[in-house]
Amino acid sequence: MTNAWKTYSEQEKQAVMDFNDAYLDFISKGKTERLCCRQIIALAEGFGYKNINDVIENHETLKPQDKVYFNMMNKSVALFHIGNEPLEKGMNIVGSHIDSPRLDLKQHPLFEQDGLAFFDTHYYGGIKKYQWLTLPLALYGVVCLKDGTTVDVAIGDHEGDPVFCVTDLLPHLASDQMKKGASEFIEGDNLDLIVGSIPADGEEKEAVKKNVLKLLKDAYGIDEEDFISAELEIVPQGKAHTCGLDRSMNLGYGQDDRVCAYTSLIAMLEQEDLDRTAAALLVDKEEIGSVGATGMHSKFFENMLAEVMDAMGDYSELKVRRALQNSYALSNDVVAAHDPNYASVSSPHDNMGKFGYGLAFAKYTGSRGKSGSNDANPEFIAKLRKIFEEAGVICQTSELGKVDQGGGGTIAYILANYGMNVIDSGVALQSMHSPYELSSKADVYEAKKAYKAFLKNCK
Repeated sequence: MTNAWKTYSEQEKQAVMDFNDAYLDFISKGKTERLCCRQIIALAEGFGYKNINDVIENHETLKPQDKVYFNMMNKSVALFHIGNEPLEKGMNIVGSHIDSPRLDLKQHPLFEQDGLAFFDTHYYGGIKKYQWLTLPLALYGVVCLKDGTTVDVAIGDHEGDPVFCVTDLLPHLASDQMKKGASEFIEGDNLDLIVGSIPADGEEKEAVKKNVLKLLKDAYGIDEEDFISAELEIVPQGKAHTCGLDRSMNLGYGQDDRVCAYTSLIAMLEQEDLDRTAAALLVDKEEIGSVGATGMHSKFFENMLAEVMDAMGDYSELKVRRALQNSYALSNDVVAAHDPNYASVSSPHDNMGKFGYGLAFAKYTGSRGKSGSNDANPEFIAKLRKIFEEAGVICQTSELGKVDQGGGGTIAYILANYGMNVIDSGVALQSMHSPYELSSKADVYEAKKAYKAFLKNCK
């Protein structure tokens, strides 16, 4: 394996830093899947991508080198850059997800207890619940009113905003708590967000809750019943940071998997004329099984492919099937990086991703005996090795840790269901699924280089 930092000139090191500055800005502004979608679409439109729905509505014809995107419920985005070759010969696809572990507000979230007002939450994805205690937290999302109005909510990250927190027990009274295991340290239903303590004037019953409701009404025009049709997410407050005295790392929320989403997106946007069609999938719901209308199990990507082929005057069900089966795909999701503080759970003998050694490939994911995994074909891996060597990409291989220690999954197996060649690849993270995850700037930069070379040259 090669340490990427040792290969960079001073000019290249500056390019790495500049690229990561833009990435840090992206994840700082995109703390929810909806916020990510807005940024993705704005960037795509700036590079000449058109909304496929406009193409359909206006009965427009698509041709090679046209670029279109599809917005799925403001939570997932698919992009196509049409190549010169017929689509039925296949595509080069980069797929990643833009949802991250967090706390969600329940449909009846606001309650008062002993003179304090709280929001009741339900955690989303795999978290260590104790890590969310006492952090400054922000609130983002939408409230959809019965008249069809959608109200955007963003509290915590603007200058002068209040923040929120989940309280913890002081050490002086925590003797019983400290005897519990980490998974029992706090129960999921006790992750209540403290939101107020001032009672409303002239009120006796639930006076603090009523004061909070008044503040929400004044600021957003919403009533308590409107929470039923709201989607409100609790995320860590503040911007992502450069980490380390040498400024070599990124520390921030949501890098799983927005680091792969951003690098895939930029690799897609930087493409010029293509022979083979390129596609980027930036999807929701991976952290809870890729389910629902906006997850990878949904048919929205397949449906969009059919619409693109129809707009090209080349649609048939059989050609859609051929296009999918003849495709190559990188399922771009993060892998666990080797952490010397927890070396006992790393896969031995250079089978664990390390900081600074470039894009990490996982031939298989899954758990125990590769359960639930896509296991990539070696012929496809050899093809990628050649592409990346010619493009000067630094890369490595990785497993998800020591055998039988744990495991995980991605969207790879879902794409593979179409019969296409798929492999997992991504940036190695330390502290994955924590409120603040850590990545190497070199690995982020090499990921973009790799995805760009793949989209252009895989055939």
